[in-house]
Amino acid sequence: MVRGSSARGGLRLEAHKERSTRDPIGMAAAPSTAVLPLDQHAGGAAVPIVAVGDTVAIGQPIAEPAADTSAWLHAPISGRIVAIEPRASVTRACAPALSIVIDNDGREMRHSSARAIEDFLSLEPRELREHIGRGGIVGLGGAAFPTLAKLERGAQASAPTLLINGAECEPYISCDAMLMRERPHDVVHGARILMHALQAQECVIALEDDAPRAADALRAAIAQTENGRIRVQVVPTIYPSGGERQLIASVFGREVPFDGLPPDIGILCHNVGTAAATARWVRDGEPLVSRIVTITGDGVARACNLEVRLGTPISQLIAECGGYTPRVERLLMGGTMMGMALSTDEVAVVKATNCIVAASALDLEPRRREMPCIRCGNCAEVCPAFLLPQQLHVYARATDLDGLERYGLMDCIECGCCDYVCPSQIPLVERFREAKPRLATHLLARDNARAARLRFEERTARLQRLEAEQRQRLEEKRRQARRKDA
Repeated sequence: MVRGSSARGGLRLEAHKERSTRDPIGMAAAPSTAVLPLDQHAGGAAVPIVAVGDTVAIGQPIAEPAADTSAWLHAPISGRIVAIEPRASVTRACAPALSIVIDNDGREMRHSSARAIEDFLSLEPRELREHIGRGGIVGLGGAAFPTLAKLERGAQASAPTLLINGAECEPYISCDAMLMRERPHDVVHGARILMHALQAQECVIALEDDAPRAADALRAAIAQTENGRIRVQVVPTIYPSGGERQLIASVFGREVPFDGLPPDIGILCHNVGTAAATARWVRDGEPLVSRIVTITGDGVARACNLEVRLGTPISQLIAECGGYTPRVERLLMGGTMMGMALSTDEVAVVKATNCIVAASALDLEPRRREMPCIRCGNCAEVCPAFLLPQQLHVYARATDLDGLERYGLMDCIECGCCDYVCPSQIPLVERFREAKPRLATHLLARDNARAARLRFEERTARLQRLEAEQRQRLEEKRRQARRKDA
């Protein structure tokens, strides 16, 4: 491990991507049964629009967005709805989530209502944004935030800049690199669609300097479009350079306000996978029913990248890659820095599933016994969010919520850099994750109390004003009565 620039923090980590990038992207077999959680995106869970016993085709809408931020969900296979019930889900750390379950009929029938749009420039930007939303497109970098909601916010900016994020900084994950290398035209076409939807004047596709083949492929695809408003920018391979705020700072030299969002400074960021999915929906009429997933780690026989239908069991992907090796110790969704441990492989791929790591001891940093903090400052030096993790740790242990707020706990991106360099083996990110809900509850209660106090003060002031006005009217009547008597 070599530390990155102390000005921006971060770490230079071993990529561990060689095994999974040797072969071209493969196609995983369609699952015999697809389990589709209704909450596989940020915001409110989608609402089923099918019933048990219904027959569905590939690409058919099966759940619609809830009233708040949400996304459409489509059938990844043709077959019959056999259940709408809670099933173990990666969206709930393997706890049950309400899911639609489809049995595959093997016919591969496709839904006929999806339309391909040859000339997306003929659509009004708002119409195009709404159409993108109907494709169930969400952020495929991991957060799964509904793309329509993000576009609507970005469209409020005047001539925003579009940033396409291909900086795949997390170790082991290579799905974006393979997408850019093998399907650059999808990424570029999707970027053009998103530019029109936003009325963006410029688009930057950013990726790390350890992916030269992907950069060359993107430049060639851009050259064929003869679009001078799209360019490729290479950034240093420093984890977590792919974080939205970190990438904006690296590419544009601008900081997103701590209490703001990228659109507040005229920038909208989308993942390369999101751009490609947008192209497949608008150009080909194929909604988001599959995605590229990296299967890797020393605990699986063959590492690779596969195009996987949503709802496919992770156990099936492991089997297609030759099964587990005797060395497997843990199963992770995501990379080894920010990934989530899975207690079972009998859970399904969702829109946010970018990588499955079957990890052995070789893939995992050994965790020794926790020791007291020695105040060395290593964690502060590598923190990309410019926080003081050692001080946050003190406040978290003391449940000092005011201190946690003052030192910016909610700005922590949970990248794990502080954990990685801590000589005392303190699980800092784990402590911060535990403290965040408590702080959020505290802040909400305080805001509610302030709002209640403000309402009380406004009501009191209003009543005092009315009382004063009434006294003034009565005094005026008395003066008029005295004048008449006089």
